[in-house]
Parts: sequence; structure tokens; C-alpha cells
Amino acid sequence: MRADAVRNRGRILDAAEEVFAQRGASASTEEVARLAGVAIGTVFRHFPTKDDLLTAILKRLLARLAEDAAALGGADGLRTFFTRLVEQAAARRTVVDLAGVSVPAALGQLDEAVAGLLHQAQAAGTVRGDIRQPEVMALLVSVCQGALQGGWDADLQARTLAVIFAGLAVQGRRDAG
Repeated sequence: MRADAVRNRGRILDAAEEVFAQRGASASTEEVARLAGVAIGTVFRHFPTKDDLLTAILKRLLARLAEDAAALGGADGLRTFFTRLVEQAAARRTVVDLAGVSVPAALGQLDEAVAGLLHQAQAAGTVRGDIRQPEVMALLVSVCQGALQGGWDADLQARTLAVIFAGLAVQGRRDAG
């Protein structure tokens, strides 16, 4: 791919993330083109359908989440990842809007990264040994969905995460994560 085409693709994805985060998946590709500073034809050359564009956004977001999770580690890595993800959830409505899009490779990377964080926290003795990766992913998805509901604020977020971390904690420890 030519350098200008790579730049345009990146600008389109950046603009699409912003537009869809603000307006949801129903936002128009014309808005994306306008914000990216390209013609609508350029958008469609890179992404023939709106679903292709939405899928690319989700893949990129999941890849970033997997990179973030992989970069964290130790006893507090899982807690840090959980907290960051929940903080971003309400601002990134696109993630939930796109939940039906199938991107198995990107999800696999995220699953692996979260599993790594879980194993490190268990090895550090901060998360119970009977907790498995599917439970952690279910909690992540659930709490992110909760962040999208009305009334979610920093206090509710802190209380909700405290309940989750207490449930993950090794008996007698309050700092799971």
C-alpha cells in the first residue's frame, strides 16, 4: 500500500472512531470522510461497506486493548486493566454498538492478554486460584456494559470495581488484581 493510502486509512479510522464514539454506529460515513479530510470515495476504497469500517475500528480497538493488557503485569496488572477499561467504556460506545461484529483473531489476542494478567495476579497471590479467564472476561464485559447505563459516575465505578476485586481476592486479601 502506498504511503498516502496508509496515511488516509489511518486518518479515516481515527475519524471514524471519534464520530462513532460520539454518535454511535448509526453515524454516517459522510461525517467520517468530512472529519478525516478525504472524499467519501476514499473512505469506500478502503472500506467498501460501513460494516467493513466498523469491523476495522473494532479490530484496532481490540488490538490496542490486547497490547495494553500485555504491557501490564504483576500483581496489579489485572486491576489496572479492569479499571482502565471501565473508565473508557462509557466514552467508547462503539465497543458495545459493535458487539455483534465477528473478529475472532482480535478477540483471541485480548483473551490471551487477559489470561496472562490473570495468571500473573494468581502467581502473585492476589487473585484466587479457582478464578478462570472466562469468568474474568464475563466480568469485564458486564461491567463495561454497566458503564454505558445512565447514572454511572466515578463513585459508582469505584464501588463496582471494589466489589469485583473483593470477589477475585484471595481469602483475607482485599487488593486483588
